[in-house]
Amino acid sequence: MRMIALVLTGFVALSHVGIMILEMFFWNHPLGQRIFGMTPEVSASSAVLAANQGLYNGFLAAGLVWGLASGRRDVKIFFLACVVVAGAFGGLTAKTSILFTQGLPALLALLAVLAAPRPTMVAR
Repeated sequence: MRMIALVLTGFVALSHVGIMILEMFFWNHPLGQRIFGMTPEVSASSAVLAANQGLYNGFLAAGLVWGLASGRRDVKIFFLACVVVAGAFGGLTAKTSILFTQGLPALLALLAVLAAPRPTMVAR
């Protein structure tokens, strides 16, 4: 279960790096416009807001990478919970698909982290 938790958490982190790149660097590009279903006018008028959103997604990814690199379960739980809440909020207020593209993978990763056995401490 620990390996599943690591893989799922890594997937969530990687997906948020991708979202950050799209929102910060490709929002005003035909690729970003196609992915997010926007006209050039809409993307131009919202590019600054999207870059800000992208930065937040980058922070979520950085927190998950920190949790993975440090092995700290509490850090992984905190940042996965943040992604679950953000995914639920985005799904309810912006676009329903966000529930499935961001919220569900984070929820599955969070459940796997919670279900994974904690490493045992070895006395020296």
